[in-house]
Amino acid sequence: MTTQNISSMKTFKRIGTMLICALAALPTMAQQTYEEMEQLTVNEQVTTVITASEPIRFVDISTDMVVGDQPIRNTIRLKPKEGGHADGDVLAIVTIVTERYRAQYALLYTTRLQEAVTDKQILPEERIAYNNPSVSMSTEDMTKYARAIWNSSARIRNVSTKQHRMVMRLNNIYSVGEYFFLDFSIENKTNIRFDIDEMRFKLADKKQSKATNAQIVELTPSLILDPSMTFKHGYRNVAVLKKMTFPNDKVLSIEISEKQISGRSITLNIDYEDVLYADSFNAILLKED
Repeated sequence: MTTQNISSMKTFKRIGTMLICALAALPTMAQQTYEEMEQLTVNEQVTTVITASEPIRFVDISTDMVVGDQPIRNTIRLKPKEGGHADGDVLAIVTIVTERYRAQYALLYTTRLQEAVTDKQILPEERIAYNNPSVSMSTEDMTKYARAIWNSSARIRNVSTKQHRMVMRLNNIYSVGEYFFLDFSIENKTNIRFDIDEMRFKLADKKQSKATNAQIVELTPSLILDPSMTFKHGYRNVAVLKKMTFPNDKVLSIEISEKQISGRSITLNIDYEDVLYADSFNAILLKED
């Protein structure tokens, strides 16, 4: 990352209500000074990358002497704006809040490039437990449930559709906390590989009339277990959606389209009655044959 790029990086400054609410939710603990917290040495010619074990929800850099950005969900990049500082100068305190913990680091300047930290993993002993009120289920737990469901036997046999010599089936619906876990699969009976262009989840009218405009509500999954975008004969995935209710004249649709101008697409419609029969997740259910 060049100096030119770093000048355009977004500086993390979160103030006001969001910061107050976040800090209010943190567990009570003894006061800590920068001399007592973990210290990272930084230099304006070196990018310091900090990686968390789960998605980062909030970052605060205490001064404008350090800038940073968040290129992916669980990683941030930091760098001093400029040099000219003395060895050991404290440039900033960085606070990182994830779904279930927070960590703080004092950023100390060094004139020696070989001492600047380039790659930093947040270690378990550096994490302070944090009950994030906006997160009812962590991504780690969500993935754990989804993978267990993906490995389980299909329990639903009567929800399926056939199009373009392909069969799409609903295997399971599980209810965990505030979420539905939809386990579905596609059997491709052709020898033509299917490259996924788009996967859409939506509430649509069960019966669409040409005289009226169809009312469609797009849904954004909280998690798609398998990011694979191509398959030849078999495909299975688990999508996690926030719990919802919808009238009987609507269906929950999963639509998968192909990366071709005249590409294939297949849509599975799930009635509300099927959603109502979602199993509560537990280990016993998953172990049953």
